[in-house]
Amino acid sequence: MGEGRIKRIAARAVFYVSRLLPGFLLCLLAACGQDNTASPQRNAFAQTQITALVWAPDWPDEMHRIADEFHRAHPNISVDVQFMIGNSVEENLKPKVATHNLPDLVSVNPNAYSAELAEQGLLADLGETAAWGNMLESLKPDWTSRRGKRFGISGGVAATLIYYNKEMFKRAGITAPPGNFEEFLAACAKLKKAGFTPMVWTGAFPNTLANGPFSYGFANGVAARHPHDWKQRIADGSLDLGNGDAVDIFAKIKLIADKGYLQRGYMNTSYDEGIQLFADGKAAMAFQGTWSSGALMHGKDFNTGVFVPPWNARGKAAVPVVGSETGFAVCDTRNKKAALQFLEFIYGPGFAIQQNKRQNIPPLKQASGQVVSDPQIVDYVRQVTQAPLTAPLYYSYLPTNTIDLLHPLLQEVLLGKVSPRQAALTLDRSIRHEARTENK
Repeated sequence: MGEGRIKRIAARAVFYVSRLLPGFLLCLLAACGQDNTASPQRNAFAQTQITALVWAPDWPDEMHRIADEFHRAHPNISVDVQFMIGNSVEENLKPKVATHNLPDLVSVNPNAYSAELAEQGLLADLGETAAWGNMLESLKPDWTSRRGKRFGISGGVAATLIYYNKEMFKRAGITAPPGNFEEFLAACAKLKKAGFTPMVWTGAFPNTLANGPFSYGFANGVAARHPHDWKQRIADGSLDLGNGDAVDIFAKIKLIADKGYLQRGYMNTSYDEGIQLFADGKAAMAFQGTWSSGALMHGKDFNTGVFVPPWNARGKAAVPVVGSETGFAVCDTRNKKAALQFLEFIYGPGFAIQQNKRQNIPPLKQASGQVVSDPQIVDYVRQVTQAPLTAPLYYSYLPTNTIDLLHPLLQEVLLGKVSPRQAALTLDRSIRHEARTENK
């Protein structure tokens, strides 16, 4: 190509650029001006992301829905929902505390460990929230620390009970629910003879065993013997669990398994599988919590009844287990204000989402929206709360390290690796050690 032609092409290129450049710059400036005008609004919509670490083994989808609904109502706040794993709330919390990596909103239990986190300033005081004001007065003491910090909102009124298949009971010739442990074993024998699996247990999720047969064994053996000061005895280490009462807790659990009253492969049965087995009519009874009533009260082609687990001896009144369910706390993070808004939503407009799945007993004086609770569960809780003596669930009174020890201990008893007496002594040593070291 000749030099003259190159110069002519270059001249035309300069000409077109000179004509287009001003327009391009104007467009660019206009776009920048639009960005400057709109950026506060756009930034507000992506301003805050909070983290929520949640214990929801039976309602993960509903928790996601609550978070999505909250984001729609508050476009400037998004929620990163993370779920706890393992067998307890505390085993998920302790590493977060140790590494100073607490989420903004977190599931907690109404126990000394959570109260201590509040005393240390790690959990916010919720006393000025609408959720606290709307919580049942009977639950508030469970969520108040020794120094008056109001550290959590209950997930519901929690009770463990036995759900039973009325048709199976009738076909086995059982005309009324058993009233003591001896009658309970006789009912199991009748059910087995009639060709039914008497009870479903979730050996792969020992949390359920702790909420159920352990908590009832403790209530009817230990709390019943020391009705006025058993909690204080745990705190100061003076409670003797090396005696027959504590041994009996583990002995009853092992006896039911040894008599063949559980489903095949019960040590490998998960939480969801256990609920499904009962709902599908594969077992006559399930020892579960009120928080699972949404699934357990609507079995496949049968009617479900409930009764107080008869872990009491003949001639003794049963001590029911009832208290506060795992709830929520807000951590003292830089996103505390946004997390408080999410908490209010969970117990306000979002409450019906999880309640209508679980159908447990709401922790609120007045619930928002159309909520569903099963009438039998409502009647059951009303009756047991009127008992002369009740005891809460194990996670409310055992030290956190003892809680972590208890879960594998229950599995070891069922597997025959330790005897009921050895298990009782192990539990006793743990509680005494925690009292000496003032661990919560």
